[in-house]
Amino acid sequence: MNLGLNAVAVATLVRKEVMRVLRIWVQTIVPPAITMTLYFIIFGNLIGSRIGMMDGYDYMSYIAPGLIMMSVITNSYGNVVSSFFGAKFGRHVEEMLVAPMSNAAIIIGHVAGGVLRGLFVGALVTAVALFFTRLHVQHPFITVSIVLLSAIVFSLAGFINAILAKKFDDISIVPTFVLTPLTYLGGVFYSISMLPEFWQNVSRANPILYMVNAFRYGILGTSDISIGTAYAILLVFIVLLFSVCLFMMNRGVGIRE
Repeated sequence: MNLGLNAVAVATLVRKEVMRVLRIWVQTIVPPAITMTLYFIIFGNLIGSRIGMMDGYDYMSYIAPGLIMMSVITNSYGNVVSSFFGAKFGRHVEEMLVAPMSNAAIIIGHVAGGVLRGLFVGALVTAVALFFTRLHVQHPFITVSIVLLSAIVFSLAGFINAILAKKFDDISIVPTFVLTPLTYLGGVFYSISMLPEFWQNVSRANPILYMVNAFRYGILGTSDISIGTAYAILLVFIVLLFSVCLFMMNRGVGIRE
């Protein structure tokens, strides 16, 4: 497959995804900003004032990185699953399959679109957070790399969900019953050091815990887990999920059935 044609195909898909997000910005950008503002007001101001300090930081500062990461995760996932399933439902996925572009290019193009939306919403939520607290990034490289890798992981996961989905209800099952509980139990609002030892060990089986804590370490310099372990988990998930996506596309799973 011609490398130049694939590069053009990826760039075109990314442009389509960005234009889609901007065209319906009332649905893609505004709701996360409003939701996170409510989190900051309720959990940060009202509840946080009663909690006080956590790991040496005021509660508002402590939860801010977790809320930013939560917005990146949910929007990266949601963008890809809705976009690719929409292509399947509208039958224009067939145009991509017959075009001179590889399956890897199709995956990369959609994942890049999901990552860009996740990062854009994350930046917006960060701006909202600055109205409530001050954030001084302690480790810029860790902060940027962790949020980028996390967005890639959940964009790939969203692609798999879109491939397997047969109806619109199927694209909401995973976010509702899997993604949301894992996010809330991923240390966004608390440190796992507060939990009994048994539940600390259970929490360590949650991959989102490593993403949230590594991102928090990048901003605040505090974490409940090893940063090296967080990078290892993210890279393994990216390789594994991309391989699954490519295998399913090559086999025509959910597309040619």
